[in-house]
Amino acid sequence: MKKKLLTTLLAGTMAVSALGTCMTVSAESSGEIVIWTAEPLITVTQTMAEEFLVENGYDYTVTVESVGADDAASNMITDVEGGADLYGFAQDQLSRLVAAGAVQPLTGTGYDTWIEEENGSGSVDAATFGSTLYAFPQSADNGYFLYYDSSVVTDPTSLEAIIADCEAAGKNFYFEINNGWYQVAFFFGAGCTLTYETNDDGTFASCDVSYNNGQGLVALKEMIELASSSSFQNGSSISDATNVGAIVDGTWDASEIQKLFGDNYAAVKLPSFTGSDGEEYQLGGFCGYKLLGVKPQTDADKLRACLDLAQYLTGTEAQLAVYNEEGWGPSNLTAQEDEAVQADIALSALAEQSNYSMGQGQYPDDYWTLATSLGDDIISGNLTSSTSDEDLMAVLADFEAQCNSYVQ
Repeated sequence: MKKKLLTTLLAGTMAVSALGTCMTVSAESSGEIVIWTAEPLITVTQTMAEEFLVENGYDYTVTVESVGADDAASNMITDVEGGADLYGFAQDQLSRLVAAGAVQPLTGTGYDTWIEEENGSGSVDAATFGSTLYAFPQSADNGYFLYYDSSVVTDPTSLEAIIADCEAAGKNFYFEINNGWYQVAFFFGAGCTLTYETNDDGTFASCDVSYNNGQGLVALKEMIELASSSSFQNGSSISDATNVGAIVDGTWDASEIQKLFGDNYAAVKLPSFTGSDGEEYQLGGFCGYKLLGVKPQTDADKLRACLDLAQYLTGTEAQLAVYNEEGWGPSNLTAQEDEAVQADIALSALAEQSNYSMGQGQYPDDYWTLATSLGDDIISGNLTSSTSDEDLMAVLADFEAQCNSYVQ
């Protein structure tokens, strides 16, 4: 994906707030608004924020710091008072932030109506905890799908065909089956469930898991079959991949994969597979969103400035600026219809796969360790096509019991 230099930024769009009920007001005294964002977006965020505040009469300076979504939530929870005023985070961290009192509720403020009207329903759901909306959707691009070399893979709709083509060409097929994020593609695709509900304090209240059944057996056997292929490589990062025919990866690696495949660059939703029961199954998975949170403020003027700024930084023009700068897929409905976004091969594949994926909620840390252990047993050969159904079902029964044990 080609980055574009931001020379003239969104002229004429900053004069007013996007929401009529959120009229801008001048701050009675100057102050500082601190924003945490991913390192590649520091410059564009600084420029947009400064111009918005000046154009709307807010007497605040802006400090943009490099704290990515992976670290922002943990840092906020550790020290809310010392944390940023605006910060980006991944959707699965929302319950922890709510429990820590680190994110401003938006329901009933007027901003919630704007968010619901401007963004896709999946991103709105991701920004909601219980019945309360807490954050501004910032992107809708945190998911995975299939990238492939079209000179190698002739039928990307079939997992069996992809494996056969890669084997025939002596190419590698990368799928990270010992990672709980990617592993669910098989279980969800086969019809299994694994979700958690959390209490207001962030602890896990209940678990809905159904791996210990015939559908779970289908999923487990399919992973074993994939791992038995000479083309199989466990992984999901193009920077660590070699001799690639196909890889299950996300939009963050699109530019590098495009460079690698050149004119043969292609991407589509995940394939289907024929299960051990003879039925066809479409691989599923997780999809996710990046959100922008606002820290609760004691100063009403500063809170209004932060909310108006967060609204602008997640609006149509801002999301398109971020797409052009770093390739983030918009959650904003109007931005999604932009010609360049529509033509983006990776984002189109992700959008197609999202029809078969579910939003990632909060999962216990122990789940990820458990999923890694299951995948490692397959990769190491502890579980093979020779393992009896009885023994495989015992593995699934233990997996399900462990998932349930994480509920407090």
